[in-house]
Amino acid sequence: MAAATPSPTPPGSLKRIVAASLIGTTIEWYDFFLYGSAAALVFNKLFFPESDPLVGTLLSFLTYAVGFAARPLGALVFGHYGDRLGRKKLLVLSLLLMGGATFAIGLLPTHATVGSAAPVLLTVLRLVQGFALGGEWGGAVLLVSEHGDAKRRGFWASWPQTGAPAGQLLATGVLSALTALLSDASFASWGWRVPFLLSGVLVIVGLWIRLSVDESPVFKAALAAAEERKAAGAQVEKMPLVAVLRHHWRDVLVAMGARMAENISYYVITAFILVYATTEVGLSKQTALNAVLIGSAVHFAVIPLWGALSDRLGRRPVYLIGAVGVGAWMFPFFLLIDRGTFGSLLLAVTVGLVLHGAMYAPQAAFFSEMFATRMRYSGASIGAQFSSVAAGAPAPLIATALLADYGDSTPIALYVIAAALLTVVAIACARETRDSDLGDVEERTSPGAKVGAGA
Repeated sequence: MAAATPSPTPPGSLKRIVAASLIGTTIEWYDFFLYGSAAALVFNKLFFPESDPLVGTLLSFLTYAVGFAARPLGALVFGHYGDRLGRKKLLVLSLLLMGGATFAIGLLPTHATVGSAAPVLLTVLRLVQGFALGGEWGGAVLLVSEHGDAKRRGFWASWPQTGAPAGQLLATGVLSALTALLSDASFASWGWRVPFLLSGVLVIVGLWIRLSVDESPVFKAALAAAEERKAAGAQVEKMPLVAVLRHHWRDVLVAMGARMAENISYYVITAFILVYATTEVGLSKQTALNAVLIGSAVHFAVIPLWGALSDRLGRRPVYLIGAVGVGAWMFPFFLLIDRGTFGSLLLAVTVGLVLHGAMYAPQAAFFSEMFATRMRYSGASIGAQFSSVAAGAPAPLIATALLADYGDSTPIALYVIAAALLTVVAIACARETRDSDLGDVEERTSPGAKVGAGA
């Protein structure tokens, strides 16, 4: 039985839905990036034994990596229930989990107060953060993708993607303001808690907006169709994860390959660059940080433009521009940084992030259009989050190790180029999804229906 295609959401309602997704992703990335900054600034001293600073620093960054490890689990759990219960419910839960964990970090007793219990509690809360972020992305982009029509889906779905640079700007800005206003002693004593506690206020605002939007009409139609099939005695639907692996395993692999260059290049450009510019080139941390901040602002601005271009040219061509561009930019990227000026560093970072945006912007619509409605949350989340463990999580560590072993940027550039080649192959194997009817995708992969392209 073919379900009627849901009517497009009115522009006013769609803008509210975009705002709900954007503020949620901004808050969650704010929380995620805030932890990384605090791990470098104070956590090694406050939560781990001070007798060995090196061990404390390593353990501090280990808890940071734990957040990445928990993201695939969040993708599995949130994907399953998001495909069964709806996108909105799970988005509210992910925001509560992330915001609650971040707020709780601001209240944690330190090692000096409770001893070894402090780092254990910190690690548990970091796991909750990663778990929540693993489920946030899929729901946020699907809520927008499934409300809009196909003609401008790339543009509207790219707005939740701007939450990453927006969250990074917000987290870095708050920390920079506090470090400028407070003495080192005051910041270490209580100032570091303020950004974490501020998350509680942001979550209240985010919940107020998210609770005001309606569930995806495409999901409602798919759920109604599933209930009709069940009432008619048709084959019982498989678990979303099982259905994804059966019908969409190729699309999952494409999504994972597509994220390699996007994820690796992002953390090299924004995270590893702080190490390279300060230790190898001799620039100050503030200079490197300012370049990343300005580049992130430009990144925020160009993502919707790339998304709109994907509506005109297609998801694959725009994604390929980003993958090829990032790979080609790596050698000029390091040559510019080696010049040792703020202007050359800013140019290197900004161009790199603009090219990264060509991959990141169409990604939301591209991945959404690959999967059937009743398995879309699971498919998009699994493809996106499982690859982040292999790509984004180790990227700064691999780049740092290559620099330590070879003392030169060439192996790092080759590392990113290899990731770009992998992404080019993945996109070449993908089908173009622009103008896809998300309701029609449901019919092509429904139980008992003939499986179409890409299934």
